Amino acid sequence: MSERLKQTQAYLQAKIAPQAAELDRDPQRLAQAVKDLGNEHLLGLRVDPKWGGQGLNSLAFLQFQELVSRYSGALAFLQTQHQSAASMLAASQNEALKQQYLSEMVSGKLLMGVGFSQLRRQGVPVLKAVPSETGYQLYGEVPWITGFGCFQQFIVGATLPNGESLFGLMPFEAQTQVQGGRLCLSEPLQLAVMESTQTVEATVRDWYLPQTHVLSIQPARWIHEKDRRNVLQHSFFALGCAQAGLDIVAAAQANLPDFVERGLRSQLHTLDICRQAIYQAHLEPESSFEHRLALRAEAIDMAVRCAHMAVIVSRGAANYRDHPAQRVYREALAFTVFGQTTAVMEATLQKIV
Repeated sequence: MSERLKQTQAYLQAKIAPQAAELDRDPQRLAQAVKDLGNEHLLGLRVDPKWGGQGLNSLAFLQFQELVSRYSGALAFLQTQHQSAASMLAASQNEALKQQYLSEMVSGKLLMGVGFSQLRRQGVPVLKAVPSETGYQLYGEVPWITGFGCFQQFIVGATLPNGESLFGLMPFEAQTQVQGGRLCLSEPLQLAVMESTQTVEATVRDWYLPQTHVLSIQPARWIHEKDRRNVLQHSFFALGCAQAGLDIVAAAQANLPDFVERGLRSQLHTLDICRQAIYQAHLEPESSFEHRLALRAEAIDMAVRCAHMAVIVSRGAANYRDHPAQRVYREALAFTVFGQTTAVMEATLQKIV
């Protein structure tokens, strides 16, 4: 582990771990924790240093993602929305938007989410973009935007008539434009897991997106190709969740029979093998999609098993909502389905069967 990661782990252990239960249920505490990451120079990690970012390579960034997931699943999920938005903006050709937003995003003064998972859906596009003389008109739904009350803006993804994907910047608050366009937001969804991340649905009616707010236009099926290339990406959240489960077992073992300690050693060894295989596959561009997919399913399985082990050794106390084992068990559920594609679903089910 690099010195930078050691410092990050020390911060997470001292500042995040003690309030993990509160972060799981309190949106304001969670939003503040995200801002605090900016104070620690832990936002915009993949952004070029000229914008104030850290310019981390993909390996270091994924190690960071695993580490955050170990101490708070809610914080891991919310901050990664912002990190993704910062990376997308940094890769954009829209220099004016970069100048306006990137430095503030890196510092945490401005927080931004994403709303384009609907591009994965087959059939009729959920959100459409129609070109106009000076921009685009957007119509439809954005079924999943995380970070309401925390993020000020979000990057939206809409489908153009030719099948390409348009990405642009929208405010993360209900608004009616002078031109008549409307953005309506639902109440935060009642989720079983990470409800504090404040996920909402949006209805978009004749929303005018000027060309100045466009980040990029990507080819048709861009998101599907991206999912295939990055099939391992969500594995690192699952690895962190698995370690969190075993941390709970380790803390409880002193007051339990010897077989718990033996089981803990066995699971730690299995998790270490899984982790090494996933990082190795990430570093090998030639590793096949099928191999990476199998490793993704293995990471999900490890998260669920280790979280379940934490529940078992915690006995009835694990049924309390604020018990660490209860929280980690619910996080394992979330990390099972985050970024899920049909291929990931099949591989996960095959692992169970």
